[in-house]
Amino acid sequence: MKRIVSSLFILTLIFSTLLFAQDKKAGDNVTRDGVFIHIKSGYDNPHSVVMALKMATMMADDKDVFVYLDIKAVEIVLKHNKDVTYPTFPSARESIKLLLDQGITICVCPGCLKAAGKSAGDLMPGIEIAQKDKFFGFTKGRILTLDY
Repeated sequence: MKRIVSSLFILTLIFSTLLFAQDKKAGDNVTRDGVFIHIKSGYDNPHSVVMALKMATMMADDKDVFVYLDIKAVEIVLKHNKDVTYPTFPSARESIKLLLDQGITICVCPGCLKAAGKSAGDLMPGIEIAQKDKFFGFTKGRILTLDY
């Protein structure tokens, strides 16, 4: 009887270990959700700009992130323009550098860039011109949108 109980205990232990290893392996392949950060504010609303970029950097830790700038926001990613700051937040350029270093896509609306009288050559290094396919291709999971 003692042998049967010992054998059952060992089999239970092996089975539990295999199940745990399988769950861990399945968790490694979980599809991450994406966060689409839409920034339309520029120098007219610095709090919105730096808050949006701060949210993007926070979300990038465990979510797929895509940052899209249009309307007045194209001004903040022009290489010769001044930085955007607001008390208690990292500056826009600090956050943009962090995001780009993490491989996060930051892009601008081509129409808004043109309306501002600027071109791709006026953008900070690493900033891209938006292409519609990238709006959906940045994540395999659900997409949450935050507008600033």
